Amino acid sequence: MSNIATLEIDGKKYEFPLVVGTENEVAIDIKKLRGETGAITLDPGYKNTGACESEITFLNGEEGILRYRGYSIEDLASKSNFIEVSYLLIFGELPTAAELEKFEKTIKKYTLVNEEMKNIIDGFPKTAHPMGVLASLTSALTAFNPKAVDVSNEKDMYEAICKTIAKFLVIATWTYRKAMGYPLNYYDNAQGYVENFMQLMFALPTDKYKADPVVVGALDKLFILHADHEQNCSTSTVRMVGSSHASLFASISAGVSALWGPLHGGANQAVLEMLEEIQNNGGDVEKYIAKAKDKDDSFRLMGFGHRVYKNFDPRAKIIKKAADDVLGALGVEDPILDIAKKLEQAALEDEYFKSRNLYPNVDFYSGIIYRAMGIPTQMFTVLFAIGRLPGWIAQWKEMRLRNEPIGRPRQVYIGENLRDFKAINER
Repeated sequence: MSNIATLEIDGKKYEFPLVVGTENEVAIDIKKLRGETGAITLDPGYKNTGACESEITFLNGEEGILRYRGYSIEDLASKSNFIEVSYLLIFGELPTAAELEKFEKTIKKYTLVNEEMKNIIDGFPKTAHPMGVLASLTSALTAFNPKAVDVSNEKDMYEAICKTIAKFLVIATWTYRKAMGYPLNYYDNAQGYVENFMQLMFALPTDKYKADPVVVGALDKLFILHADHEQNCSTSTVRMVGSSHASLFASISAGVSALWGPLHGGANQAVLEMLEEIQNNGGDVEKYIAKAKDKDDSFRLMGFGHRVYKNFDPRAKIIKKAADDVLGALGVEDPILDIAKKLEQAALEDEYFKSRNLYPNVDFYSGIIYRAMGIPTQMFTVLFAIGRLPGWIAQWKEMRLRNEPIGRPRQVYIGENLRDFKAINER
């Protein structure tokens, strides 16, 4: 294959170099396109535009492949844990025992959140959406940590990363406690990160709390599966905001807001809202399967198929077993979850869904797990954000260390041409 792409405009030919990634992905380097031709590319949604070169995550939607730093998601989910995977994503290699011990110890050093943050959370009504509260609290952390991170200083970067991982988990769970009217809990440095999520969420001062190890294991896998996903909406938002040299907290806050949308991190919430709709309308699964097949019906099955994965979502294969384990361990009897299992069976067996690769995705199974745990639907995307945090940090760090230019997309103007201004009495 030639290492040059040729573009012809008005009979004049221009040559642009090809860039080939380590997995043989091919890109046309058009950095000089506008300068040489006066033209720009138009690509709504950036579906064909590579905004950066990255060493973090490889995703092949056609083959159903997801790898972090070269390690398959299957291996990481079965052999590693969330904190170890976080280290891998952020620093590029799996940690040694000493590196992992230092990482965990440094995170625990920063798990206390300034008490004045409680004044901020008290300003929100109980009805506020947890994602809105989380975005605000994450941004507010900047006020309590005003010193800018010196990205060229390895120690400064390391401390800032550990501080973000520590405090984000606490404030994320505080959004739930606020909505429930419960007292805010503190991190327990004697426990692990995922165990702390459970006690921060559910421990009450009136009872001793012990997390179910099956649920902890399932959550650990879910956090790993959500940890990064290449240049998605929220990740590219973190990189875009960070490219202005905004702080890590400010950039992560922007990522939280981007994740909030129902087309992105809100998808697992949309799954449960769909299941509740089916339940509220009589629970007739066959009726809704027929509606999903009817091209003239606006109803769509949420949590089936994936925009990127054209065959199957490799994360769904892993988390399906975890969902089954959680349902078995908790023994939950819930008509909503019964509907979910019937939909799953139809999607896996019905030729209509199989022929269109409309298999249950990770959002479908994560919604089932969260529902079984008793987590309110509005909190689902907050859990997604906890899992995605190390990916956001890794992408921000990579972008800053490479000193990438500030993000500044172009546009094709389609508005009015130059017009004369009219006085108000002439309009």
